[in-house]
Amino acid sequence: MSRKKLGFWTSSSLVVGNMIGSGIFLLPATLASYGSISIIGWVISAFGAAALAFVFIEFSKMLPGTSGGPYVYSRSGLGDFAGFLVAWGYWTSVWCANAAIAIALIGYLGVFFPALQTNSVLAVSTGLSIVWGVVWLNTKGVREAGIFSLITSIMKITPLIAIGTFGLFYLKVENFSSFNISGVSDLRAITATATLTFFAYMGIECATIPSGDIENPARTIPRSTYFGLTITAVAYILGTVSLLGIIPAEELQYSQAPFSDAAAIIWGPWAENLVAFGAIVSTLGALNGWILVQGQIPAAIARDKLFPPIFAKENKNGVPALSLIISSLLISILILMNYSKGLVKAFQFVLLLSSMTALLAYLFTSVSYAIVTAQKEGITKGFALKISLAIVAFIFSIWAIAGSGVEIVYWGFILLILGLPLYVWMQIRKHKED
Repeated sequence: MSRKKLGFWTSSSLVVGNMIGSGIFLLPATLASYGSISIIGWVISAFGAAALAFVFIEFSKMLPGTSGGPYVYSRSGLGDFAGFLVAWGYWTSVWCANAAIAIALIGYLGVFFPALQTNSVLAVSTGLSIVWGVVWLNTKGVREAGIFSLITSIMKITPLIAIGTFGLFYLKVENFSSFNISGVSDLRAITATATLTFFAYMGIECATIPSGDIENPARTIPRSTYFGLTITAVAYILGTVSLLGIIPAEELQYSQAPFSDAAAIIWGPWAENLVAFGAIVSTLGALNGWILVQGQIPAAIARDKLFPPIFAKENKNGVPALSLIISSLLISILILMNYSKGLVKAFQFVLLLSSMTALLAYLFTSVSYAIVTAQKEGITKGFALKISLAIVAFIFSIWAIAGSGVEIVYWGFILLILGLPLYVWMQIRKHKED
């Protein structure tokens, strides 16, 4: 029986849904501490994200129908070892991020169900139930998870675009006079905001990861990636412009719910709950999309005999169910850590650590693209343009990694090293089988 595959809209929703998570609902408040100069940061980071999108799209054309995204692309130009490091770091970052998304979802649900804010047992039970409910949905098939992603993406993007659009009619020009209130130079402020906003585009590669389950991937992945990036960038920039124009930066930077505050100004107090509901849908959609990814990455590397074969085992729906289950057990442990008083700081540190290892995937993919392109096409006029965009993607990746901080980069390197014994073991097994 042939599998039902993802089309343009479901693939696009995977890109949009995984980029727009819980963070965007608070990010404008963080950016407000810099002033309206943060809009420039958004534009620059969007340019960097577009360069990365180009690299992933070109790779999807070179290796159509090959699932694994960053892992497969890095391995194709840099070999097994680099591919393993990327997959190990990326997989770790995804299940860590999923734990954070689940905890953020519990926080948003607490607006409607206050008991979740005071009862740790209820909060943990709710979080675990949601995670395993989404895992169950994903075991039903990639297309079913894709349809759910499409529904939640529409529901999450609607309030962001609505506030961004209608908010333009409530702008106060004088609010933009606070161009740079950070106390640092314009260049440093732009660098800081570009680094912060660049993290909001993480997930741009997600249409390439289940490539084997996408209809006509050579055509669908480029279109869905560019479409998803465009929709997301418009929502981000339009929303930030409107919020900065409606609420003075000096006030916005202290807001606990900036989009809710803006909605209340535009439509009245009732709209605050609507935005809170939008945040819940947004977070749930992101959790669904990233859980799909967390099953696909280890399955892809297991098929290449660089990960234990149990991760590649598929159920009757063609889903790597055991890969999903093992990854979700790790999510569950992190959720429990967060609600254990002595382990909260450890959880927060692991989350920061995981963001750095995800960026490593972008770095390696950019380098690998330059190598593979040179091997396949040689040094031509078109090669120069392609390499230029790969260099931009490489620079942005380095920039974001450096922005993670010295301590995080240090421990991120340690995290990668921890995967080496597994790599050695899999190499020994592989040679024995050969």
